[in-house]
Amino acid sequence: MPLIYLTIEQAVEIHSKTVELSGGGSLGILDKGRLESVLDHIRNDCYYPAFLDKITHLFFCANKFHCFQDGNKRIAITLSAQFLLFNGYMYCVSDFMREMENISYHLAAGKIDKEFLRDLIEAVINKNFDENEELKLRLLNAIQEEL
Repeated sequence: MPLIYLTIEQAVEIHSKTVELSGGGSLGILDKGRLESVLDHIRNDCYYPAFLDKITHLFFCANKFHCFQDGNKRIAITLSAQFLLFNGYMYCVSDFMREMENISYHLAAGKIDKEFLRDLIEAVINKNFDENEELKLRLLNAIQEEL
């Protein structure tokens, strides 16, 4: 079954709704071209062969590239959650949104790298985040390193 990808128009609309429903902020887009590039690049199976690679890149770039004036950490979560929903991962979206809230903050702060982000997303999608003590210890160590 082919994957369903987000369009730039959908991403902008998701940002608008995210800001509106999560406490406000500015709605402006700072770098539409960069956002379009991210949305296009995750379609490339040579660079991102697995769904996990695609969603990791989407989350990482939406968080770190500051394509919007406000809400970049929030939009990383909601764009990725929509990508999950589009592609049949409804079973984990609620857990994803809950777990990724703190992870998004620490990613933006530079405490989590892209490879570790992939491991965290994989655990949430596979529904073993809560019982993965090794992963939680890695997360705790990453967070504490910069405190």
